[in-house]
Amino acid sequence: MIINAPALQQRFIRLRENKFFETFVILVIVISAMVIGAKTYVIPATTQRVFEVLDLAITLFFLAEIIIRMIADRSLKRFFSQGWNVFDFIIVVASLIPFEDSETALLGRLLRIFRVLRLVSIIPELRVLMNAFVTAIPRMGYVSLLMFIIFYIYAAMGSIFFSQINPELWNNITISMLTLFRVATFEDWTDVMYETMAVYPLSWAFYLSFIFIVAFVFLNMMIGIVLETLQKEHEQFSRDSGEGEAGEVHRIEQRTREMEQRLIRMERMLEQMNKK
Repeated sequence: MIINAPALQQRFIRLRENKFFETFVILVIVISAMVIGAKTYVIPATTQRVFEVLDLAITLFFLAEIIIRMIADRSLKRFFSQGWNVFDFIIVVASLIPFEDSETALLGRLLRIFRVLRLVSIIPELRVLMNAFVTAIPRMGYVSLLMFIIFYIYAAMGSIFFSQINPELWNNITISMLTLFRVATFEDWTDVMYETMAVYPLSWAFYLSFIFIVAFVFLNMMIGIVLETLQKEHEQFSRDSGEGEAGEVHRIEQRTREMEQRLIRMERMLEQMNKK
């Protein structure tokens, strides 16, 4: 039997772009997550064997699905040029490695847990959210560094002034930072404040200034960074997919550039004709 490679590739392309196939892949990922969750309970031996067979079937399905996507991309270089494809490939290949030893069995179970993250690579909207999160991390890192400096300063002040009042909360700078984290998350922070106000009546200024700087300023700065990055990722996704206003603007820009290039070529041709 002769296999027609181009025809087979076209079939895989149509299969990859089929919405029912995509929905089925999502369903298998959800079932895989449910199997992982079910294994955390005490279950009978027969049910355990059923789960093992089901886990093997899911692994083989993921292997077939990744092979279909690799063939449909026409070249391995193009396939591995996309980060999410690399992530899926690593997860699938890692799931194929047998872990018979009791010490490495835990590693095998952990690798199978990460198969749930394949939902992110399958669903475009989740990819947009994850890309926005990863892109925002460097900018959030500078805000976090500045927050740490503020935490450190206030923790040192709290340890100096309040360590004699309650050593469990203010004994040293490490414990003081944990206490300030409790204050920043509003976890019974008034109890901490009233305790120190019994000795230092004006200590409320310490807590209110800290909450204003950390909870109101820095946290809102982080939210602003995430929202700005998310908006840019949505616009990029709309341009790439050709949907929404950003996609329409992108198409207009492309057509405008094509028309400009055509006009330039026509002008050059007319100049050459005039010279002759």
